[in-house]
Amino acid sequence: MAVCEICDKRPHFNYQVSFSHRRSKRKWSPNVQRIRIWDSGGVRRASVCTSCLKAGKVQRPPQRTA
Repeated sequence: MAVCEICDKRPHFNYQVSFSHRRSKRKWSPNVQRIRIWDSGGVRRASVCTSCLKAGKVQRPPQRTA
């Protein structure tokens, strides 16, 4: 399930309404990316939504050199 580990954003369910006002249930999921983050002195993988990435709420580790 798409859940952000930073802001706890998760899918929500509601009606999708067509032009003729017919309603059908639908699930909207947040845009969650699985990235490497710098957390408490170590690097780990975490599921983070793109709004938290854009807001700078996570610190990315330095790039690995080959």
